[in-house]
Amino acid sequence: MKDFILEIGTEEMPARFVGPALEQLKELTEGILKEKRIDFKSIRSVGTPRRMAVYVESLGDSQQSLVKEVKGPALKVAYNQAGAPTPAALGFAKSQGVDIKSLVVKTVGPVEYVFASKSEQGRPTGEVLGEICPALVTGLHFPKPMRWGDLEFRFARPIRWLLALYGGDTVSFSLAGLDSGRTTYGHRFLSSGPLAIGSPREYFDRLEEAFVMVDPDNRREAIMGQVLAVAGAEKGRVEMDEELLDEVTNLVEYPTAFAGSFDPSYLRVPKEVLITAMKEHQRYFPVLAPDGSLMPRFIGVRNGTEKHIDTVRAGNEKVLRARLADAAFFWDEDLKTPLADKVPALKKIVWQESLGSVYDKVERIASLASYIGEMLNIDDKDQGVVKRAAMLAKADLVTNMVYEFPELQGVMGREYALKSGEDREVAQGIFEHYLPRFAGDLLPASMPGRVLSLAEKLDTLAGCFAVGIQPTGSQDPYALRRQAMGVCNIILDGGLVLSLREIVARAYQGYKNMSLKVGLDSVAGDLEEFFRQRVRGLLTDRGFSYDIIDSVLTSGVNDILGVLKRVEALAHFRQEAAFDEVITSYGRANNLSKKYDRTDVSPQLFQHQAEKDLYDALAGVREKVAEFLAVRDYEGVLRQVALLRGPVDSFFDAVMVMVEDEKVRDNRLALLKSVAVLAQPLADLSRIVVAG
Repeated sequence: MKDFILEIGTEEMPARFVGPALEQLKELTEGILKEKRIDFKSIRSVGTPRRMAVYVESLGDSQQSLVKEVKGPALKVAYNQAGAPTPAALGFAKSQGVDIKSLVVKTVGPVEYVFASKSEQGRPTGEVLGEICPALVTGLHFPKPMRWGDLEFRFARPIRWLLALYGGDTVSFSLAGLDSGRTTYGHRFLSSGPLAIGSPREYFDRLEEAFVMVDPDNRREAIMGQVLAVAGAEKGRVEMDEELLDEVTNLVEYPTAFAGSFDPSYLRVPKEVLITAMKEHQRYFPVLAPDGSLMPRFIGVRNGTEKHIDTVRAGNEKVLRARLADAAFFWDEDLKTPLADKVPALKKIVWQESLGSVYDKVERIASLASYIGEMLNIDDKDQGVVKRAAMLAKADLVTNMVYEFPELQGVMGREYALKSGEDREVAQGIFEHYLPRFAGDLLPASMPGRVLSLAEKLDTLAGCFAVGIQPTGSQDPYALRRQAMGVCNIILDGGLVLSLREIVARAYQGYKNMSLKVGLDSVAGDLEEFFRQRVRGLLTDRGFSYDIIDSVLTSGVNDILGVLKRVEALAHFRQEAAFDEVITSYGRANNLSKKYDRTDVSPQLFQHQAEKDLYDALAGVREKVAEFLAVRDYEGVLRQVALLRGPVDSFFDAVMVMVEDEKVRDNRLALLKSVAVLAQPLADLSRIVVAG
């Protein structure tokens, strides 16, 4: 049992390529080794911006031998009545390279067939690896592969070396104009010359000596520890940004964290601007004081040792100083004009070529938000906030700051609104109307913010669907999936009772002066299904069973909060003994009446006391069900349906439903249908899977 390592050495790859590529490399290696029938103990992938490697521990020395059976012609075709092989059998044996006498007979279903048994001897692992290695390299995919030189081969960045070792032996193969070998390279600046690796087990130690921390988990842990330690030495703290940490991890091979500073005068600029400049543009970790305020400090991570660290610090401070000077200039320039005065400039910005300008969108948001506010019965004060915030919601798009830092839209709108003398609630509404901006982001906390965010997102969804823009596969340029998930989460988080169908219709009306390709009915239907998929995924993530989710979603997602409440009620009630009573009552009534549509019952046609008893019980239960539905007490609805178990059983014991008298038969079916539809506003109980 020998270890195996394959390393692909490259020019520096973008940080965002490294993590996914290493996952691919591991999965690809595992799949190919299993396909090739080579045993192994474990697989791990490691890498830096300049290399990707896969390490396989304890590979078997050869493939497992393979015995496979190939089905041939049917027995009656393969042999004649005298038992002699026919041309069909002879041809099959020849095609499989086996003796005719070795064919065996096996039954498949009702038919007997002849089979050829073939044995394939396993080849030495070293020989097979020579075929596997090129497939591992060419099997990797990247967002933007490139070519270099005169090669047709594509990869993330140019490949500069290939190392492949099985035990102490080189695995030989050629690719991209290179021959594999046992040579790798250390840190680009801290190591000189090639490194000869004797065996896979030497790989990690030799690279560590050459200033390459090749394991990304170890590198990440080292960076986090260093950053926290440096922050502590500065008497500050760092709120660890996992995405930034991952990016920095894949930017360096040998990390060393250092502290830098900037002029405290820049702290007059909103801290979100300074933090964005540090994180997004320079990949620095901002340092916070114990009270949460921003300190005039940052922590960078260099790709190297502490040697000449003062020079490195000075260079980074100089670069950041220029960034912050620009930010301060933009801040000062933007404040020369009140935020409200910037709104007319939105007329010159196209939102979507078929759907008008950003100014048009602002007017639609204001109208739709007012409509949603009325649906929610918000008070006059909040309606005033909604109206003012809607008008100013997009004004920061024409500021210098947002032009330079687009990710700060909404944040800067809030800051500029406050500086322009707007009410704090209006400023907060401007910020919150963008929320949530990504998965796991904050949700609007204020009622005006929720209303504005819903209006903004539903206006976008209705407009895009109306001009035929819908997500397809991985293509979603307007982030419509995220917008729909945002709508769902805002409604559920805020406990908002809204009619999605009515809001979509109102949003569609806002585009009446545009050239729309799709009618309202189609837009409403498509959006209904679009939201159904989002709600199903959301409820699945919350741990609800698929049958309960499907049973509730049959009635649509017009009331998203109601969908959640009904799913919760069913899931909770399922744990009670009375749940079986509900399913039994419903099931017996539904099985006979599911193809029958009428529910009008004539007591004059009753012929048995059991019919009258069920009718009377149904009348009382129906009244209570209506009361419980009105107050959204869905468990109460289920408990009422459970009360019909006895009357339904007695009905079936005493009455034959499918009698010859058509009027009596139809009347009994109508009575059963009335029982079956009781829970319909809550869920389609026929979709519930009954255990046992």
